[in-house]
Amino acid sequence: MKKYIPFTYKMLVPYLLLVLITDMIIGYIAFTMLVQSRTEMAETNIRTGMEQARNNIRYQMDEIQRMSDTLFGSLSFQRALQAKGEPYEIYLVMLDEIVPQITAPLQLFGNDIRLMLYTMNRDLNLVPGDDLEKPIKGSDYYILPLEEVEDSPWYSAYRDSGEDNIWLQIDTDQRLGNISHIRRLVSFSDYKTVIGYIRITASLDDLFGNFATFPVEEGITLRLVDTAQGGGVLYQRGEAGPDGGGEFYLSLQEPIPGTSFNIETLVPKAYLTKDTSKLQRSIIAVCVLSFAGMSVIGSVVARISGRRMARIVRLVRSFQEGNFRKRIAFSGNDEFVHIADAFNVMAGNIQELIDRVYVQGLQRKQAELEALQAQINPHFLYNTLSTISSLANLGETRKVTDMVQGLSRFYRLTLNQGKVLTLLKNEVTQVETYLDIQRVKYANRFEVYVDIEEDILAVPVIKLILQPFVENVFKHAWFGEHLAIRITGRRIAEGIELRVIDNGIGMRPETVKRLMSSPSQSGGYGIKNVDERIKLRYGGEYGIAIASIFGAGTTVRILLPDDEQGGEPEEGEAIGEKV
Repeated sequence: MKKYIPFTYKMLVPYLLLVLITDMIIGYIAFTMLVQSRTEMAETNIRTGMEQARNNIRYQMDEIQRMSDTLFGSLSFQRALQAKGEPYEIYLVMLDEIVPQITAPLQLFGNDIRLMLYTMNRDLNLVPGDDLEKPIKGSDYYILPLEEVEDSPWYSAYRDSGEDNIWLQIDTDQRLGNISHIRRLVSFSDYKTVIGYIRITASLDDLFGNFATFPVEEGITLRLVDTAQGGGVLYQRGEAGPDGGGEFYLSLQEPIPGTSFNIETLVPKAYLTKDTSKLQRSIIAVCVLSFAGMSVIGSVVARISGRRMARIVRLVRSFQEGNFRKRIAFSGNDEFVHIADAFNVMAGNIQELIDRVYVQGLQRKQAELEALQAQINPHFLYNTLSTISSLANLGETRKVTDMVQGLSRFYRLTLNQGKVLTLLKNEVTQVETYLDIQRVKYANRFEVYVDIEEDILAVPVIKLILQPFVENVFKHAWFGEHLAIRITGRRIAEGIELRVIDNGIGMRPETVKRLMSSPSQSGGYGIKNVDERIKLRYGGEYGIAIASIFGAGTTVRILLPDDEQGGEPEEGEAIGEKV
């Protein structure tokens, strides 16, 4: 057996070497510190912070400018602001055009803002928002009548100035530490008629961002100055000024491009020279270099020792994530080698257990789902053959031929040559074939509308995800003498969304819950089985969702990934607006 050597003993020689190197570095630093370097560093840090603040303010002001540009340049938004009509028509205009275009930028902007629309159209619905007298606590929007501000001093001054698309502190902005962007909205018919005003208010604290670079508790003062108003201070953090107590201040200026605003920082001399005594203290530090050096070297040794432990931690984390195939190997014969060997043995045992139990369980689950898939709709075949027999006895030769051809085509698409995947257009074709067969039975008692985007028809999907829900409509949704079904498909951010909508009897919430939890339903292919097939194939974020109102109808939503790979084009009938 190899002789056991503790890991700490192996690290003793490099540890002592690092102690010597550390002593030399600390001694060099102690004798090379200068007051001027500290002053330059402080000034550089403050200038860097001012540049960051400038960039942050400019970026957020540009974002707000783009918001107003979008609303100013939207023809649909301008038309909606001038809409006249009945209250319900105005409500729809608000819901479809005005509110979405106002709320969209609020959700995208990083900080909390207030977006106010002052409208001259008295027919529009008003949205008061939160209290304007209080600080901004969350993004909100307002739709207010222009009459509320027509008599205010700031509006009169703004209107008479002839300026537009500008930044101002108005109303309660200065008291609350805010600033507002004001812009006129004009009609596209002549580009002169004013139809309203947009005001976007943001907190100056949010615009400045992080204040860590400006330690106001150490006497630094940060200001936002408007040079167009004779150097008026719009915002200030810190209490000191250049003439406070006769103390000397270093004044640093940073203009914000495209505006009349300047960021001004007043730095007291005491802050710039506060580390002058460090040169003296560095000499005293020589006396304690041994202790400080040992502490530093101890941390270095701990870091070096921790590298192997970090590899073991990464291995443990991979185990937590379910990856038991990784192994770790260390050279030598110390504690880490023994730990690594024990982990490797444990990983092998766990992987063997997974192969025997977990993987076999998944394979068995897949086999059960495939067996269920092979047993779909036997009653449909029996009922169809019975209908064919009745038609044959009645001498309806043409209908018998059509139903036999349709049945053959239906099961050809169902079997899909044993493949799990098929194109979405084939799924739709299978539903159309099923409906052609049902028309013989139900004549003109139902109508079906198909509205599927053309660009998703070539997306490969697992087969038999639409027809079972259309079949369930015929079995469970009849309410009266007529039934309407709508099948839609579109591409959304989450993937491909399919819907099967009917105007049948609908279901109570407990019925929907039972359908989603039960593995099968009487006489049909279980909704939960379709949901399990989708989740097993694509993941838990995809699957089936049902919304139903008893007495009003049912909507089944099928969410699939937008995967355009893996499918082979097959023949399919064109999709029309009405089947």
